[in-house]
Amino acid sequence: MSAPPNEAAVSLPIRPDTPCVAVCSTTFDDVCRGCGRTVVEVAHWVSMSAEAKELVWQRILAQGYPRRNT
Repeated sequence: MSAPPNEAAVSLPIRPDTPCVAVCSTTFDDVCRGCGRTVVEVAHWVSMSAEAKELVWQRILAQGYPRRNT
């Protein structure tokens, strides 16, 4: 049985478990200088849905994160 056309499953890209690159710093604001996630996103990452994580991934990649050399 297939899903109705408006409820078709969306395939998410394969990504690492986390955007963390072990360059953790939120010294100047609430965005990590290494991965680009906010403090709240880092704190809730393990409980976020795959879709919510993908939205974060899309934003941080568009902003040039993750950065190993900051």
